[in-house]
Amino acid sequence: MDWTPVWLSLKLSAITTLILLVTGVPLAWWLSRKNSVPRLLLEALITMPLVLPPSVLGFYLLLAFSPQNAFGKWLHEKLDLHFVFSFGGLILASIIYSLPFMVSPVKSAFVHLPPSMAEASYTMGKSVRETLWKVLLPAIRPAILTAVVLTFAHTLGEFGVVLMIGGSIPGVTKVASIAIYDSVESMNYAHANNYSLVLFAITFVIVTAVFIINRKPAKSPLG
Repeated sequence: MDWTPVWLSLKLSAITTLILLVTGVPLAWWLSRKNSVPRLLLEALITMPLVLPPSVLGFYLLLAFSPQNAFGKWLHEKLDLHFVFSFGGLILASIIYSLPFMVSPVKSAFVHLPPSMAEASYTMGKSVRETLWKVLLPAIRPAILTAVVLTFAHTLGEFGVVLMIGGSIPGVTKVASIAIYDSVESMNYAHANNYSLVLFAITFVIVTAVFIINRKPAKSPLG
C-alpha cells in the first residue's frame, strides 16, 4: 500500500483547517452580530457548498483558474500562480468547499450566547476585541472544536472537488479519496479497502476524542 495519498490527505486537511480556523471564526462572529442584506447574501454564498454538487463547484473552479481563461492566465503570467492540477489548487478548493463546516457551527454558538455575557465584559472595561478573545471565544470552545473536527474530516473525505481541480497526479494531487476511486476503477478492491479503513479509523479516532473532550464542563470566562 502506497501511503503517499494518505499523507497528502492529512496535509491537505491540516492546512485547510488551520486557514479556516484563522479566517472562519472572525467571519462567523461578524455574521452573528446583526442581520443585514449583505450579511445574508454572504452567508448564503458560504452555505452553497452544503447543497451544491461538488462536481459543479469543482468545474467552475477549474474554469476560473485555467490558464486558458482570462483570470487564470493573469494569475499565471503576472503572479506565477498555478491552481489547476496542483496541490495549491486543492487547498483553495478545499477552503471554499469546507468553509460552511467551520462558519456555521461557530456562528450558531455566537448567536446563542446570552447578550449579558458581552455586556458584563464591557461593564468591566474590556474592549470589543478583548471581549471576543477573552470572553466569547472561551465560552464557545466546544463549538469551535466541533467545527475544527468537521472541517478536518470533511476535507479528508473530499472527492468531487479535488478530482475536478487537481486530477490524479501521484505525489501531488492524488489524495486518499482519489486513490480509492482509482483502485476501484482498476478492480483492485484490496487497496481500496485498505485506504478506506485508514480514513475510517482516522476519522473515528478524531470524532471520539472530541466527544470525550466536550464532556468536560467548561469554566466561565468571567470567573
